[in-house]
Amino acid sequence: MLEPHAPPVYNKRGKLKSKYYNRELARLQAELVKLQYWIRHRDKRVVLVFEGRDAAGKGGTIKRLAEVLNPRYAHIVALAVPTERERTQWYFQRYVAHLPAAGEIAMFDRSWYNRAGVERVMGFCTDEEYDEFLRACPRFEKLLIRDGIILLKYWFSVSAEEQERRFQSRIESTVKRWKISPMDLESRARWVEYSRAKDTMFEYTDTKIAPWYVVPSDDKKRARLNVMQHLISQFDYRDVVPGPIELPPRAPTSGYVRSPENEQTFVPDLYAPSGEAG
Repeated sequence: MLEPHAPPVYNKRGKLKSKYYNRELARLQAELVKLQYWIRHRDKRVVLVFEGRDAAGKGGTIKRLAEVLNPRYAHIVALAVPTERERTQWYFQRYVAHLPAAGEIAMFDRSWYNRAGVERVMGFCTDEEYDEFLRACPRFEKLLIRDGIILLKYWFSVSAEEQERRFQSRIESTVKRWKISPMDLESRARWVEYSRAKDTMFEYTDTKIAPWYVVPSDDKKRARLNVMQHLISQFDYRDVVPGPIELPPRAPTSGYVRSPENEQTFVPDLYAPSGEAG
């Protein structure tokens, strides 16, 4: 496993300092790029499942993972409510459609485990459907792994107090308000029910071949770094990133003359230095 480049540095609230976090994040993201090149080189198929309570930090971690990866070969799966047609399909069918091909990474921002969590607690599935999921899920994941898919499952664990703080932050911020829904508010009222559902889910699906990796996430920065460290450590990869690229010389203009600027429509430059704005 990659060791931190230096001992962690914390602020007065016991959270990682931003300067340390940003430096460590950049180092780990560089390794993620190497890992993706290797996955492409070896035609590996990787599935990452991110689950946890609302506001537990899943989305931020996925964003930091994805922002440096080639989106052609690394995609985020965040499915909406199933359609009427999808409700009549085999339960896992809508997720199978998003599994990776050779050389690809699929990151599930919530997954088939919706049935063991929100659907169970909110009554969106029957007892029979829930019981069948608990029986079928380990078999489904075993089939994926036997077919060569590398499956890693992360559960983000957040305290009630920290979730409350994050919910309040989202309510107060216009740009974050879309992150909170009536379902999120209902989940807050059903904290204990979700806890029981999670415990049962772990009892059935925390298997030797597809274990759950728990991520304490009250400190979001630490959680992100820890997930990246763990993810990287699961692969015996090597650096196959192509070497430096040399730009070829630009072809001669061959008499080309750019069209006059007054014949084009420009976006207003409201941020030009003083005196330059047109």
